[in-house]
Amino acid sequence: MISNQILQNTIEGLKGITRIDFCVMDTDGKALAGTFTEQADYEKEVVSFVESPAESQVVQGCQFFKIFDEHQLEYVLMAKGESDDVYMVGKIAAFQIQNLLIAYKERFDKDNFIKNLLLDNLLLVDIYNRAKKLHIDTEVRRVIFIIETKHEKDSNTLENVRGMLGGRSRDFVTAVDEKNIIVVKELEPSDGYPEIEKTAQNLYSMLKEEEGEEVLIAYGTIVGDIKEVSKSYKEAKLALDVGKIFAGEKNVIAFSALGIGRLIYQLPIPLCKMFIREIFEGKSPDDFDEETLTTINKFFENNLNVSETSRQLYIHRNTLVYRLDKLQKSTGLDLRVFEDAITFKIALMVVKYMKYMESMEY
Repeated sequence: MISNQILQNTIEGLKGITRIDFCVMDTDGKALAGTFTEQADYEKEVVSFVESPAESQVVQGCQFFKIFDEHQLEYVLMAKGESDDVYMVGKIAAFQIQNLLIAYKERFDKDNFIKNLLLDNLLLVDIYNRAKKLHIDTEVRRVIFIIETKHEKDSNTLENVRGMLGGRSRDFVTAVDEKNIIVVKELEPSDGYPEIEKTAQNLYSMLKEEEGEEVLIAYGTIVGDIKEVSKSYKEAKLALDVGKIFAGEKNVIAFSALGIGRLIYQLPIPLCKMFIREIFEGKSPDDFDEETLTTINKFFENNLNVSETSRQLYIHRNTLVYRLDKLQKSTGLDLRVFEDAITFKIALMVVKYMKYMESMEY
């Protein structure tokens, strides 16, 4: 079914060219879209016309046309004007709306296919058969983007994303839940991850400007066959979840850049708790004061460089050494030693992961 807004835009465009007024009604005579300044009641006439075998008819000086969708009567179009060409123009308008029905039905069928493809709801043989029927290439390079909005998406957001992609018929924009928009993007032979990252950044910038709020974009790896599209979707979904935990400052997250965060995300919580108890002997990094946490984070940012860290913290080198010595006494880990630094960094990430999972339970 075509949206009323699309119908309205279509008949307004036709009126602008022909100077003829149009009204699209359902089979009960209810007006869905129109260009008449004064809307008269034609319900009885429409119902009578619907029950008749005629495909077009003149009623009270107005020309009525039936619009079918695969032999099923879908709309009634009414045309009215001073011109002698009302019948011919109305016939063309009815044909155009019928073509819109076919186009939107094909889009719906493709959208339904893509959703089932992403969710692994299709058998392998069905994937190729339906792709062939819908004229979708099966052996091209594609990647999945997931765009998470802060509010529940609407049809306008989906259309905005389609417009930002240039209306390319080979790309698909759909959704499987309330807040995430999914883009199945076909790539050029020369496109690699730098080009994908650029596309994601452009999408983020345009959406932020258009929607006026922050969005989060994640993408999976490149796949070369249509049956692997669900793999890239799962990767993008994982990147979205992991990125929220370990890359909170980023707006675009790539599955290939998740690093150790991807491994930690798959650890069972009991194992994480056991690890933290062993490292901190019952304590938690949450127990550290703000000064200590700032020192630790800045030390890691500067690749364990004491001089650069002290410079950026605006403290004397000896003060930083004192803080690191104090931390070593309380945890048994010396952050100046590479192995201890790795253990401590992983422990901080594990704690962050545990806190995130606990927040998701409430």
